[in-house]
Amino acid sequence: MRKDKEKVLDEVWTEDHVKSFLDVRPHDGSDENFYILLKAYQSMRATDFELFVGFFSNENRDINATGKDGRTLLDIVSTHRHGTEYAGILKTAGAG
Repeated sequence: MRKDKEKVLDEVWTEDHVKSFLDVRPHDGSDENFYILLKAYQSMRATDFELFVGFFSNENRDINATGKDGRTLLDIVSTHRHGTEYAGILKTAGAG
């Protein structure tokens, strides 16, 4: 990795940074709610993701939105070795 591209570990995310993911939009025709959830999952630690899901739910967004392949984010994270905590967060928010 180049020196100017060093990976940042344990970065502290502010509420505003977490909320900014609500403004992410797909560029491939994907369902907006699914895309937002996927990008948040891919970018956040579980504690930040839990905070994000609260903001997401408060906007009455669809926690069960599906991607182009018909799978929800819960379907996807349930297959990941380290997805258990994320799956629990999604289930608590009504995914299923």
